[in-house]
Amino acid sequence: MPKGLNIYYYGKGKGKTTAVIGLAARAAGASMNVFILQFVKAKAPKKGQRLASGEWPVSNEFLYFNAKQAKNIGQIQSSQAGLGFVGILGDKKQRIKHIQAARQGLKEAEKIFKSKKYQLVILDELVTALELKLLTEKEVAALITKKPKELHLAYTGHDPYKSLIKLSDLVSEIKMVKHPYYQGIMAIRGIDF
Repeated sequence: MPKGLNIYYYGKGKGKTTAVIGLAARAAGASMNVFILQFVKAKAPKKGQRLASGEWPVSNEFLYFNAKQAKNIGQIQSSQAGLGFVGILGDKKQRIKHIQAARQGLKEAEKIFKSKKYQLVILDELVTALELKLLTEKEVAALITKKPKELHLAYTGHDPYKSLIKLSDLVSEIKMVKHPYYQGIMAIRGIDF
């Protein structure tokens, strides 16, 4: 089996989650099974509803262009391991609840690794959970080192942690050059969230 890559997207610019969703689409198009576990972001309030972030549900229907192509496309599964905004925009949840959700996400990620059902696992906002002090750098690094050697693993966040860069095979910085927010344009559904 070839070595699975550790892929780290970080930076202050918009596009890290967009990049990993694109990576999932590409992998599924190459017949790989993908699991996307989103840290910090909350589950949909009711079954069948979209997330507040608008990023999901990206599911296999997203990739089904016609019946012939569908049988060659890998499966995409997803879950959220968070309670939503942490300490901003009216968040009234106890911090310990956010920490517990993030730690539960670590356990869920390990189960996903052990299932051996997926060729690519994406831990969106894993590093953001670290930045928000919901997880420690040691916990995040330990999780990355637990992945099976043939599994591709991608993770996102804002800050470049040296220990995580060292563990990664591919590192891309998403740099903000210009953003409409700084021109007084608020976040746009479908573009920013």
